Amino acid sequence: MVLYQLDTARFIQVYIVQGSIGIFFLILAYTILKRDTKRLNLIFSCFYLSVAAGVFVNFIYVPLTIEAIVLVLYYITIFFFLFAPIFLVVLELILLKSEKVINTTKQLTIILIYAIVLLCMIFIPNGITINARTEWMPVWSVPYFIYTVIVVSVGAIGPGLYYSSQIYKKFEDEKLKKKWRYFIIGLCGLYVLFYGTLVSNTLNLQTFRTIWAIISLVLITIPPYLVYYGVGKELEAE
Repeated sequence: MVLYQLDTARFIQVYIVQGSIGIFFLILAYTILKRDTKRLNLIFSCFYLSVAAGVFVNFIYVPLTIEAIVLVLYYITIFFFLFAPIFLVVLELILLKSEKVINTTKQLTIILIYAIVLLCMIFIPNGITINARTEWMPVWSVPYFIYTVIVVSVGAIGPGLYYSSQIYKKFEDEKLKKKWRYFIIGLCGLYVLFYGTLVSNTLNLQTFRTIWAIISLVLITIPPYLVYYGVGKELEAE
């Protein structure tokens, strides 16, 4: 199997920086689960585990140069990244309406429908190009970009922001409201990261990719912790 000769900068970005982020997400998931493995904690931890899975699949395809294998692994990587937000939506629904209303069947139905619609992205012709001509960097087509933005915006980001605002309105205790504001700020940071990354992959401009990579280092570390800080500790303590 032919391997792509990674330059030092990309090696550091993928295996050192992104690897550290993957470990950070695993630590947050472990911290949530170590106190209790009840349903809320499991759902919340799945958000972090899904992102971590995407990071570690990324490790596999980056040095490869067999186009078909690279493309399949990249689709798996991007699926895990885009799949993660649905777990926050389900978590918010449970917090807003209770586990009796949003029971296990409804939770699984929401997650499954989102996953199926998201997986349909693989049927978009020439949706992603990643080969020697692109220097093994993913380049998204405009139709693929539009489809992904619509699915994730309608299926996860829009509902996530709406439900989080509804939960905030229900709080009367100022301390709880303050902590939930951290959660909302973290969500907004993650969603900025999402849209910025999609734009970067579609524009395929090296200058923008470089600038966005630097910005992403902040957005992939601070917002996820704010999300955890805003809700995770309460789940552990219950």
